[in-house]
Amino acid sequence: MRKIFDFHGGIHPPENKHQSLGEPIRSAGIPAQLTVPLSQHIGAPSVPVVEIGQRVLKGQVIADASGFVSVPQHAPSSGTVIAIEQRAIPHPSGYLAPCVVIACDGLDEWYPHQGCADFSACEPAELLGLIREAGIAGMGGAGFPSAVKLKGKADATIHTLIINGTECEPYITADDALMRERARDIVTGVQILRHIVQPAETLIGVEDNKPEGLAALRAAAEGTGIEIVEFPTKYPSGGEKQLIEILTGKQVPSGGLPADIGVVCQNIGTAVAVQQAVLHGRPLISRVTTVTGEAVALPGNYEVLLGTPMSHLLDLAQYDAVRNNRLIMGGPMMGFTLTDVSVPIVKTTNCLLAPVESELPTPTPAQACIRCGMCAEACPASLLPQQLFWFSQGKEFEKLEQHNLFDCIECGACSYACPSNIPLVQYYRASKADIVQQRRDHEKSEQSRLRFEARQERLAREEEEKEAKRAARKKAAELRAQQATDSDDTEDPIQAAIERAKARKAAQQQGGNSESELDKLEKAVASTRKRLDTARAKLKQAQEEGSNLVDALQTGVDKTQGKLEQAEQALADHRAASSEPREAASADSGDAAQAAIARARAARVAAADLSPQQKLHQQIDSLRQRLNKSSQRLADSRSAGEEAKIVDALEATEQRLQEKLAAAEHELAELNATESS
Repeated sequence: MRKIFDFHGGIHPPENKHQSLGEPIRSAGIPAQLTVPLSQHIGAPSVPVVEIGQRVLKGQVIADASGFVSVPQHAPSSGTVIAIEQRAIPHPSGYLAPCVVIACDGLDEWYPHQGCADFSACEPAELLGLIREAGIAGMGGAGFPSAVKLKGKADATIHTLIINGTECEPYITADDALMRERARDIVTGVQILRHIVQPAETLIGVEDNKPEGLAALRAAAEGTGIEIVEFPTKYPSGGEKQLIEILTGKQVPSGGLPADIGVVCQNIGTAVAVQQAVLHGRPLISRVTTVTGEAVALPGNYEVLLGTPMSHLLDLAQYDAVRNNRLIMGGPMMGFTLTDVSVPIVKTTNCLLAPVESELPTPTPAQACIRCGMCAEACPASLLPQQLFWFSQGKEFEKLEQHNLFDCIECGACSYACPSNIPLVQYYRASKADIVQQRRDHEKSEQSRLRFEARQERLAREEEEKEAKRAARKKAAELRAQQATDSDDTEDPIQAAIERAKARKAAQQQGGNSESELDKLEKAVASTRKRLDTARAKLKQAQEEGSNLVDALQTGVDKTQGKLEQAEQALADHRAASSEPREAASADSGDAAQAAIARARAARVAAADLSPQQKLHQQIDSLRQRLNKSSQRLADSRSAGEEAKIVDALEATEQRLQEKLAAAEHELAELNATESS
């Protein structure tokens, strides 16, 4: 016989389980509408993969897992998706959450599926994949994804697999009904779990107040090596840490997990879901839920589709809302009051309790703590509920964590034992929520601080680089100036330039080695064309790098293009003039240099004699020519499919020329209006 251990504290509330065990498990049928929440488990919510108006089949994935600690959701029956929106879900706060709403067509048509008939031939990783894809989460507690829990830690060795068949909460009999009617499915599911975990021993723990379930399990497990362990009834022996201590004598360390001491726990309902998923390929789309309390005429256990409105299930049990003082999801110890009967059944809905006032009286107002210590005697986690209560009232979160608040399993034993009727668990739940929110706020603040510091470092580094470049340019300029000074300390640079010009002119007058006017014009054209090519190359590089010098470089290109056109025109004019008889050319042109100087002086005199309107007309004509060229270049760039940076730069240049042209035209219009007035 296996030695049975005990845990600290615990209570013995009235069980009230016989009311719902008079009939076998009944089907709840197909409701008109199913509301499937995207989060029915601990971890990241699922992400919808269907659209409104899409027809879905029973068992089809409608929302995929969004992370490692997450599971997919499946359509519980065939129908049409009519909404993906915020809906009320079963939660103590009554808040809204994203849901997929399906209008059932009543056909209950299955999505194609198949399982693995011989699970022993499958690798554990393959079985874990089937469990994850089936969307299985713990069905007896908070709903932790089963595949994640079974995989465990990489450095942990599991030697004990425990199946929790305790169901210690008063009124609830869903697991008891499964043990009575589906013991063989439970044992098969446990064998699959054992094949995945590879433990040294496998235990199914059941309280001694379930004799029929114990007998059925023992018969089904005979010869399998699975040990059925019976132990005395005490609340909350169904708590994971408490059950581990009862069966093994080991205690899970504060803040630790069962895997830290080589143990994995799963629920009876989870074992059945694993059997259905692996052998038949059926995802978790239904569960057994207890409906009980004196406010229902037909209490019992129902096989109900997930997403079914609770009102549908209550109608089947002939619920009398007038007699019911409050509707509870779960049991009287750990359940919470529902404010809306339209909320859906989810994977963790093990019971709907509808008591009357005489059966479960409304709690009396809380009185002052008398420091009796009964809460500490009842606490199964060996905490100090009285101190936790004071710290919760005072919002002393640091002291709450020091006193291991998060080891509280919220079983309600302290509140049950309190003679002052203080709702201790409510204080603990609120403090836990505040601490979690405080941690999240701190993490966000820390992330913001790190981002700010990184930005400041980047700005400082960029400023240092700019300063270094400025210093280098300044030093280079000073060096060039110093070299020029050292070459000739007494020479006036202006006078030197004049002397060099005179020397060149004198050399030209000597005639023998002087360059002809044609050579000079050809060299001017070649030099200007080379400068234009260089300017265009710099512009293209700036456009590719997205530099802010694009506009300035474009202006330089335009000016150089204009000079090239002037040089080419001068060369063409010279060649045309050279083709005439030498005597006429000599008579007409004279000295080419003097003619060029004369033309430049004439242009300056002519410009000086122009009126403001004429100057604006010339400026407008020049801007229009540049704008036409810029627009043509932009069109060529777009048709050639050049990079977006180049196109953006050309668009900016075109926009700038349009603005300058508009400003010049506006100035001309104002000047004309002023003179006419």
